[in-house]
Amino acid sequence: QVQLVESGGGLVQAGGSLRLSCAASGSIFSIGTMGWYRQAPGQNRELVASITSTTNYADSVKGRFTISRDDAKKTVHLQMNSLKPEDTAVYYCTMGIRTYTYTNNYWGQGTQVTVSS
Repeated sequence: QVQLVESGGGLVQAGGSLRLSCAASGSIFSIGTMGWYRQAPGQNRELVASITSTTNYADSVKGRFTISRDDAKKTVHLQMNSLKPEDTAVYYCTMGIRTYTYTNNYWGQGTQVTVSS
């Protein structure tokens, strides 16, 4: 059974930094796209960044956030710098994972990021 576990959220002042990590475990054959989404209260879940062999960022985080992956460790990271109060949300990692029987998109449980002004 595949599981994604996130870490690194917390409370930070505006202008500060946080680093989120997400590790996959289970019977994994390969991993395709990895990404981070976020959902603020009363808002839809939105894509923050994704990574394959290239990276893709939401306009609101370009130049401030950096996504990276370590395929050997089955992990994806999100380095968040120059944080703003509007970055406050629950952040979810996602991975397109191929097991030995099927392929599916998996989600982490979410980690809270709160940026105070």
